[in-house]
Order: sequence, then structure tokens, then C-alpha cells
Amino acid sequence: MLLLAFETSAKAASVALFRDDKLLGESYQNTGLTHSQTLMVMAEDMLRQCGHTPQEVEAVAVAEGPGSFTGVRIGVAAAKGFAWGSNIPCYGVSTLEAMALGLGVYRGYVCPVMDARRSQVYNALFYVNHDSFSRVTEDRAIALSDLKTELQALSEPIFLVGDGSTLCHTTLSADIPHLVLPQEHKMHQRAVGVGLAALQKIAAGKSGDGNALTPNYLRLSQAERERLEKQGKV
Repeated sequence: MLLLAFETSAKAASVALFRDDKLLGESYQNTGLTHSQTLMVMAEDMLRQCGHTPQEVEAVAVAEGPGSFTGVRIGVAAAKGFAWGSNIPCYGVSTLEAMALGLGVYRGYVCPVMDARRSQVYNALFYVNHDSFSRVTEDRAIALSDLKTELQALSEPIFLVGDGSTLCHTTLSADIPHLVLPQEHKMHQRAVGVGLAALQKIAAGKSGDGNALTPNYLRLSQAERERLEKQGKV
């Protein structure tokens, strides 16, 4: 199966191409240009460089959130449009799970963290033991103080990943000495992790229903919160 993966949940955009479980190519861009300007151009260029055409792609995957509201929306719309035009499956995967899979650590906890503002991070916790990968918590928006309490109870190394990694390491490392800050090039979301998460879904026999795919923001946008506050509903 030829799988095309999109990642647009933060400032960087990336695309990756898999043939079954083999990574054929990846394109990553963190230039400040909007994802709507870069994403499909990157995908078309990468496919051409890998010797394939859009018509040969057999499935699409995308990070469905959490993350930047605009970024996630652009990625999901692009993936759904690509899949609809070719009548192929479209798999949405957790941004946080994709980050954990993409890090490739061999033993320990992986703690994806994305800055959600309002003194919170988008987070989930995973445990990796060589070929074994398991989810410890669901995706959530959590206060740093609550995350600190959870992580202090763990004894093995905790590998941070995501655009909130530096913030968490700076804030928590004095009290949690086994926090590990990754190198810059391993810190951020990448489409390779999205593809790996989608391949797990495919192997488990899950369907890729693009019609049912919607962004998973985990919480309301600032505009929605302000509207509800004015209505006295929050």
C-alpha cells in the first residue's frame, strides 16, 4: 500500500510517503509560510521525486489534533480532499501519538507536550519497551502542575517531545531529574509519526472513513470561549 501522510498541527508542515511499512520519502518545512501555501506543493514534489503520481496513492493519513486550530483544520481538509478526489481511505490519528511513535525511543515513557496556553499543555503519556508501544493516558489538556504530579510518580526516563518540550523541561526538570529533552530535530511533529500511527490502524483492520473525520481540538477556541462567556454559559 502506498500511504501519504500529512502533519500540520504546529508551525512546521511535513509530508511523508510509505510503501507498506517502508519510508520512501519525507519533506519538512519550518519557514513561517502558511500551510495552505506549502502543504500540497510539498506533497506533489515529494511524490514526483519518489517516482510516483498522486493517482498511485492508496491511502492518506493526517494528524487530526490536538494542535493549532488553523493548522489542524488545513491538514484535515487537505487529507479529506485528496482522499475524496481519489476515492481512497483517509485515516485521522492523534497528533500526540504520532509524536511519540516518531521519536523512536527504545525504553521508557514518552511524554508529548504542546503549548496550549492558559498555563496548560496538550499532552498524553505513552510507554515504550523496544517493540512494545502502549498508551498510558488519553489525549488531554492538562495544567503543568498536574502533569508534574503525575510524572513525579514515574521512575524510568521520561522523554519529552513536542513544541512544549523546552517549557516543560525548564519548569519541571529541577523536581523530575529523569526528564530527557530531545535534540531539536527530534522535538517537533513530523509526518513520519503520522504515517506510523496510521499503519498501526491499518494493521488492526480499522477503516479509514474520511467522511467521519473531524479535527480533535480537545477544547474550544478562544473565540468560542469568549462567545460563551458573553452568553453566561461558562
